[in-house]
Amino acid sequence: MRPLGPISFSEDELLPLSALQHLVFCPRQCALIHLEGVWDSNQYTAEGDILHARVHELGCETRGDTRIARNVALRSLRLGLAGVADCVAFTHSGKQIIAAFPVEYKRGRPKLHRADEVQLCAQALCIEEMLHITVPNGALFYGQTRRRLPVEFDAALRSLTHAAAAQLHQLFDSRCTPPAVYDKKCRLCSLINRCLPRVTSGAASARSYLAAARSS
Repeated sequence: MRPLGPISFSEDELLPLSALQHLVFCPRQCALIHLEGVWDSNQYTAEGDILHARVHELGCETRGDTRIARNVALRSLRLGLAGVADCVAFTHSGKQIIAAFPVEYKRGRPKLHRADEVQLCAQALCIEEMLHITVPNGALFYGQTRRRLPVEFDAALRSLTHAAAAQLHQLFDSRCTPPAVYDKKCRLCSLINRCLPRVTSGAASARSYLAAARSS
């Protein structure tokens, strides 16, 4: 059994587990969504919603000593997070759960950043705290490749997840939206027209944008 740290948060202080994915992808996106209530859909978010709805509609099933549960409610008072896992395969010995394997579904393909892995690892940490078992690994299922990507919850990923959870609470406590920083990934973000990273990421960016607008 993995030793756990002290309880740090109350039920009223729990933050959305899914916000970790937004935070690691872009702190400004996270703040716009979770602090300012800004949200726009695009093709990618719509496809993601459809994929998750299909997974959750499948319900639970049992295969031998393994029960596959979907839309599983999770929480961690140590990380200060609460959320839902798309799918968790629980292995039973009699009435006791002895192992768990979380699977998170994503519409696209594996990414260069670790936002999806952090979200999945946070789910595993919640399960460990709730069931007092060790969850060594899980998987990310990507809709475009139709394949599972194995994820090991090693020390580095666990440390990154703990740090992201702490940063998330700091962001919520500050109630301050970080400034925009334009990056190639901005083009895929559904909030690009709300965030306006090319305009707001600095004076030079603003001047370039206005100059381009005047010449068009």
